[in-house]
Amino acid sequence: MSATVEGRCPFGFGGDSDSASVMTPSENLGTQAMAPAALPAKESAARVPYPVADWVDPAALISDPYPTYERLRREAPVAWVPALKKFLVTSYAGCHAVELDQEIFSANVSGATMNRALGAQPMLRKDDPDHAADRAAINPVLRPKNIKEAWAPVFERNARTYLDVLEEKGPGQADLNRDYAAPVASQNLIDLLGLKDVRVEQMRRWSHDFIAGAGNVLDDQAIWDRCEASRAELDAILDELIPFYQQHPNASMTSALANSGLPFDNVAANVKLTISGGMNEPQHMVTNIVWALSRHTEQLDKVLHDDALWPAVFDETVRWLSPIGMYPRETTQETTLGGVRLPAGAGIGVVVASANRDVDHFGPTAGEFDIFRPKTSHLAFGSGVHLCAGHWAAKTSIGQIAVPLAYQRFPGLRTDETRTETWDGWVFRGITSLPVTWN
Repeated sequence: MSATVEGRCPFGFGGDSDSASVMTPSENLGTQAMAPAALPAKESAARVPYPVADWVDPAALISDPYPTYERLRREAPVAWVPALKKFLVTSYAGCHAVELDQEIFSANVSGATMNRALGAQPMLRKDDPDHAADRAAINPVLRPKNIKEAWAPVFERNARTYLDVLEEKGPGQADLNRDYAAPVASQNLIDLLGLKDVRVEQMRRWSHDFIAGAGNVLDDQAIWDRCEASRAELDAILDELIPFYQQHPNASMTSALANSGLPFDNVAANVKLTISGGMNEPQHMVTNIVWALSRHTEQLDKVLHDDALWPAVFDETVRWLSPIGMYPRETTQETTLGGVRLPAGAGIGVVVASANRDVDHFGPTAGEFDIFRPKTSHLAFGSGVHLCAGHWAAKTSIGQIAVPLAYQRFPGLRTDETRTETWDGWVFRGITSLPVTWN
């Protein structure tokens, strides 16, 4: 990589940068090829210096992104990556600066395939005040007190149901993702959204199809057909459910949205947004925590003797193994970030998984797993106005319920070294298969 290179800078990219993580039914969390990008008109003829990381290999990111992140932070924490057709921001300071300035770094990115996939523009692709109007409807549902009082008993019921499934598989056949993490995350989401008569498998299929549509920058008609079929299926349910909840409100997110005064398309798009994103982080946090503790048994022993440590386990795992690795922004005007000139219309990848291992913020042990680390802010749930609305639900359902109950139920729960585990992805990164055993 050269630190500063003279050359033409293709600032755009061919669609919503969620495209780098198309989740298929086989749970491929990897990177699709990007469509050719058009140059912004006023920049197309300009020759400007900018750091270029032409060595970044998407296949290496899918396999294990952290060595790439470390090199980018060291050599060029704001760099143009030709293979991805966008700038990657990999330092904590840079990612945090982007988070806090929605006027310059907009969530309303160009060519957002997510909008087509979901049928309308969801809150994730809006800036304030439009973003705030959508989000205000669900904030009361997701506040810590309401999660504890209204939803913790539901989350516990679901966890115990699928612990029975895991036990039926037995320590020689159990897969923590397939048999526990994925169905628990699905059922929790079904209940939190208040979707009646929806099956766990149906919820997973919808999530896969909406994410595939959001990443369909190559305009694959087969993907659009899948996405549109799932959207029509869900819209048919919402056509009946939204009027029902307007007459019979309850504690669910769909009820809150239905009674917010937002138009149907907004309500439906935000339900679909929750489905597409609300499974990944909780699902992968179950497997990530067990994977991490299986490799740090001295810390596991202390946790098993002190339940008060479970929140620290969740926080450290979501920092060290961030399920959401990167999300998009776009510059609304020419600006400078980390000493790098960015023109208006520049596509940005905010790599929070890299920021969460930045030694300049977390100290020299940033790359290590340590639940006793001094409490320091991380970006696993974002920050600023786009701080993940569901972070308290995830902390409660997974960090305080699903994982502690699994260790209570199965003494000696650990990864099974005799069988193969599978990791995938970097925009969304998670374990797609985690064989486990117990005593």
